[in-house]
Amino acid sequence: MSFPPKSRSATRQATLAMMALVALSACQREAAPPTTAGTPEAPATVPVAPDAPVELKDVIETTDRYVVGISYPATLNRYPGLVKALSAYAGSERAELMEAVDAFGNDKPSAPYELSLAFEQVVDTPQIVAVAADGSRYTGGAHGQPLIARFVWLPQQDSRLTAAALVPDTKGWQAVSDYVREQLHTAVVTRADEDELAPVDRAALIKSTFRMIDEGTGPEAGNFSEFVPVLDTAGRIAALRFVFPPYQVGPYADGTQTVDVPAALLLPHVAPAYAELFAR
Repeated sequence: MSFPPKSRSATRQATLAMMALVALSACQREAAPPTTAGTPEAPATVPVAPDAPVELKDVIETTDRYVVGISYPATLNRYPGLVKALSAYAGSERAELMEAVDAFGNDKPSAPYELSLAFEQVVDTPQIVAVAADGSRYTGGAHGQPLIARFVWLPQQDSRLTAAALVPDTKGWQAVSDYVREQLHTAVVTRADEDELAPVDRAALIKSTFRMIDEGTGPEAGNFSEFVPVLDTAGRIAALRFVFPPYQVGPYADGTQTVDVPAALLLPHVAPAYAELFAR
């Protein structure tokens, strides 16, 4: 295909201009400082704001759809890690309530849904801090759901002491399970005798409650996750008080139940890192 004279001239000018741009680009590349082999160029960084400190503050919210009441001891704000754990727990329970409220859409429940949660500091020493959380969440039905949690904090290690870390093997939990079951079984029999039940009713009560106890105290850390230390006069752990919410080891009417397991039984199974916390 042939071009008229003006088209050839325009084409030549465009080609020259393109060559000039390529040459300029090459000069700029040569002028750039060389990078050292194996050393990547520093990427652009985006400043990351540090986590804002969390402060525990009482919460009171009242609407025609829900009521929320959460209270904390002011002294707990001395322990930022513990504060985060308590705040996360309260936030999770509140989220459960709001999910139930939101399910109504534009409607509202016949009675306001409710979250009531109180935190109490039950142990406060330089080595151990323990907090009990008790309350309930009502989202309809005959009664609210009990909320029970225990937090054991080690200030010098800035960490929470959990059941799984404290007793790391099944053998230890088998010993705890055996002891707790014996205590709870004895309490059931004693209560049945005090109520002077008819023999058939007594046998039925004992059988059904024993079954709940055995299922709720299987030898694993998850069944003993809620506990607080019982200290001696020297501030060492003389026993652990394991806390069982309604339904775990008995019917709702029996309420929250506790069993104190002595340090002497626990010590052979406690992880070495925590043994010094216990009385001997």
